[in-house]
Amino acid sequence: MPETPAAPVILGNEPGSFPHSVLAERHPAIIRQVRDAFPYGPAQHRALDALLKNCAEGAVEPLATDAPDHAQWADWGTDEYAGQSWYEIPWLWSESYFYRQLLGAVGYFGTGAWQAIDPFRPFKRAELDAPETDEELAALDALEGKSPEERGRALLHGSLWGNRADLGFRLSAAGAESAAQAPVPALVADDSDRLWPLLSGTLCLVADNAGRELIPDLLLIAHLLDEGRVERAVLHIKPHPYYVSDATTADVVDALHRLTGAPGAAATYGHRLWSAMADGRLTVRAHPFSCAPLPYADMPADLRAEFAAVTLTIVKGDLNYRRLVGDRRWAPTTPFADVTAYFPGPVAALRTLKSDVITGLDADTEAALAAAEEQRWRTGGTHALIQVRA
Repeated sequence: MPETPAAPVILGNEPGSFPHSVLAERHPAIIRQVRDAFPYGPAQHRALDALLKNCAEGAVEPLATDAPDHAQWADWGTDEYAGQSWYEIPWLWSESYFYRQLLGAVGYFGTGAWQAIDPFRPFKRAELDAPETDEELAALDALEGKSPEERGRALLHGSLWGNRADLGFRLSAAGAESAAQAPVPALVADDSDRLWPLLSGTLCLVADNAGRELIPDLLLIAHLLDEGRVERAVLHIKPHPYYVSDATTADVVDALHRLTGAPGAAATYGHRLWSAMADGRLTVRAHPFSCAPLPYADMPADLRAEFAAVTLTIVKGDLNYRRLVGDRRWAPTTPFADVTAYFPGPVAALRTLKSDVITGLDADTEAALAAAEEQRWRTGGTHALIQVRA
């Protein structure tokens, strides 16, 4: 991490805090949602019951020694955190490990019939197939008469604000759906004028969520490739399901089918993306560290080399932002450039705000937000940012 004095790591042990509510309320709700979404057998139901009880009353338990990723998670922290309360360890770690334990409970990593079955797929598909998606895709037709610069700006903001479709957020956050339909507020930070000149050569986009967020990400990539703003694009997705909405290869395929099967301009974008994948201009990458419970400052050498080799990395979404800057209680005015100084190349963050961590605000903006909304602006998903470190 940079020389900036480190702020305290965010924990989930403060009743009434957003991290505490995620551990105490959202995670049990997700277990129940997953249980109801599939006709699981007795073994899965027993395991889900045990996880629900453990989250409420127990301590972190290590993975079974025969788990395929036992050694990996030992390196990532299970040896250190096993036996401790879910609430007393770094929130980023406990939140990530919950999803690993959920996948284990439903047999995702096993050898039986439920092996590799994404427990979140019904939620992702329902969103992708929703009428709202049709409306968003139809809106692409209106962009066809615009200049490339106007289309680019519109698609950049589509990618930014698409993050509000995050399913994990909508499962438990009161009023999130109505807030998502409110007029788009001003950005709390907007470095977009610094982003456009950095686009050339190879772009890496670290995706966050599937469905109605992944589609705008793909549309932005298609535009940048078609206009020659970048020569190649690498889309980093998750190697397996992670948080509820996180994009995997299957979700990329679903999104492309949704585009190519739509009428109008959406299908054109879809076919361009399909061709770009076929000729190598668009590559999908799934690195194991994408599902790590650690900040990107701890990335392995091979991933560091990948990011160093591209012209610009765009990091999408709230979780990736937490991993990019470190999930700490930074003062909001802490410079974004300072906390991302370790990153091995130019980096930009596109994020709607749905957790407490924030950097790079000017003092006047922070004061105005606090005066208007106290601290709700940090987690409500109604504000966003575009930040760049060249």
